[in-house]
Amino acid sequence: MPVPTTYDDCLDLGLDASLGHRTAIALAHFARASALAPASGVPHLLMGAEHACRGELSLAESEFVRALRLAPGLHLARYQLGLLQFGSQRPTEAMETWRELLALAESEPLGHFVRGFVSLLEDDRAGSVRHFRRGLALSRDEAAAALGAGAVVEAIERLSEDPGLQDPGSGFRGRLQ
Repeated sequence: MPVPTTYDDCLDLGLDASLGHRTAIALAHFARASALAPASGVPHLLMGAEHACRGELSLAESEFVRALRLAPGLHLARYQLGLLQFGSQRPTEAMETWRELLALAESEPLGHFVRGFVSLLEDDRAGSVRHFRRGLALSRDEAAAALGAGAVVEAIERLSEDPGLQDPGSGFRGRLQ
């Protein structure tokens, strides 16, 4: 197969490889895209996602940070970076990373997803589910984020059904500290 020569070709081939669960090939195409367009944050966002799928969370985080340095307005990279921080029990860092997403318009799903996590930190499960559901209803281009948010809603609802977790002292915030 000839080496792709355009940025778009590299991204397309990388996305195709990613969908086929060929992460090493996807990473190679995204790295080539980055070399062809070094000022673009998109290849780093995509490399971060691949690393996250492989469980290489520190590499994923580094790529998301690089994506944001190149393209601070790349909201999906900001959201994904915050998710990694939140999931690794660094909610303060996640909230700082997500601050700009909280200012997004009501029509933007990522802002609702972030508000859902804020509500979790405040032990407001009902508010959290409400925000995640609103974000899911608005999701169009953020399919990957929407899939993750759906899993969060299911987990919150399972927690809400468990009588042993109804004690305010057993809330989510306590588990992150």
